[in-house]
Amino acid sequence: MNWKLALAYDGTDFHGWQIQPSHPTIQGELAAAIERVTGERVLPQGSGRTDAGVHALAQIASFDLNAPIPLENLQRALNRTLPAAIRVLSAEHVSPDFHARHCARVKTYEYRIFRAEICPPWLARYVYALNWPLNIDSMQQAAALIIGEHDFTSFAATDPDLSTRAPDPDASDPLDPDSRAGSIRTIYASSIVKEGELLVYRVRGNGFLHHMVRNLVGTFIDVGRGHIAPQDITDILAQRSRSAAGATAPARGLFLYSVEY
Repeated sequence: MNWKLALAYDGTDFHGWQIQPSHPTIQGELAAAIERVTGERVLPQGSGRTDAGVHALAQIASFDLNAPIPLENLQRALNRTLPAAIRVLSAEHVSPDFHARHCARVKTYEYRIFRAEICPPWLARYVYALNWPLNIDSMQQAAALIIGEHDFTSFAATDPDLSTRAPDPDASDPLDPDSRAGSIRTIYASSIVKEGELLVYRVRGNGFLHHMVRNLVGTFIDVGRGHIAPQDITDILAQRSRSAAGATAPARGLFLYSVEY
């Protein structure tokens, strides 16, 4: 039976999604929990690899099981054995050809910046506390300029963990929007909105490069501080050079918001 899980997690204390030797990861914890519950060793495949410290509101995972377990029983059992920072929101049976990563077509990420002078301790793990003066209108203009199909090389980072991560057999699959050859991605929506004391950046696209959202946020902050103009985003894209863009925003403010199939 092919299973599909929706997961939420606090990524603060984990070294990202993908299983790594000697480091706690979301995939590793989920695989261990499935084995404790069912006695079967599986490697659940996620819709994509969130980085160390990044959170998820709706990560999707899929895997095959031989054990005939009722839906609600598996969800309940996994939540009893998983760390409190990882919750299974739903569990369902899906067709044998469903794969959480290969079948994903659109993802939405959200980045949260806390704007007040003092960040409450209970929010500190989930926001980038930044009370510098920012021109929000300019940031909104800059965010809109990445909508469409572009080469996002300027906003991509090399993966420093590749040498320590377990081999990923799906990394070069042409159907995987996060790992297809090249750096061209299509962004369907990109906006910055004020929600109380939060400044929230939401971006929806067919795939994202390593650190792409965090690098975009860092560059939009440069726009907000007046270091560069909104229209400079177009030039930064054209340069196809990481050095042309801004600093990488901290992982703690980033959430995988949703995955569409």
